[in-house]
Amino acid sequence: MVHGWGDDQKTFDKLRIELSKNYLVLSVDLPGFGGTQAPKEVWGLQEYGRFLAHFLEKLQQTPYAVIAHSNGASVALVATSEGLLTPSRLVLLGAAGIRDREKIKKHAIKVIAKTGKAATFWLPESKKKSLRKRLYGVSGSDMLVAPHLQETFKKTVAQDVQENASRVRLPTLLVYGDKDTATPPLYGEIYSSKMTNARLEIVTGAGHFVHNDQTEKVTKLIRDFLS
Repeated sequence: MVHGWGDDQKTFDKLRIELSKNYLVLSVDLPGFGGTQAPKEVWGLQEYGRFLAHFLEKLQQTPYAVIAHSNGASVALVATSEGLLTPSRLVLLGAAGIRDREKIKKHAIKVIAKTGKAATFWLPESKKKSLRKRLYGVSGSDMLVAPHLQETFKKTVAQDVQENASRVRLPTLLVYGDKDTATPPLYGEIYSSKMTNARLEIVTGAGHFVHNDQTEKVTKLIRDFLS
């Protein structure tokens, strides 16, 4: 399980409990989040993909499927298309990585990145305050403690992964919430049109954190897909 930007593996707690009844479930905090040290250099999606590849190489667990959310899905698409990861199946929840749409949002991202608010841009209001306490510097400042993490954000969100997605041939389940405004269902339609073996499911009553908003429905979709 691979979380999105500004999040950590705890985002999958409810989903993990359900899927652990049938599968060995492994999750990791990506560098810079949760309990994992931030990278010392500016990273992009490829570097995060290599991190995951090394993580799995040490565990030596095969075969495996990748379940990824938001920016984590972008990492998974890049890593899979470039052969860094070799999963049997992909489950992408609210997948990001489509950067040539919504020019206003792209402009907003640039402005936010310049002001140092980047690390919490994609998070719901309930998570922003606690995350800022962990990631940001002196009280009253919105600048990151580690400036390179801010640059990592800007590099990461600048990468469009549609071409990578078009090279992914393995079975893929795309799941989006119908109320998701961060990565709207339109993104799922675009990805499903580019991927030769993808299935799109839109979950009613769910936002960007579809796996938390509708855990039971998402669990069933994943179980049916993996079985």
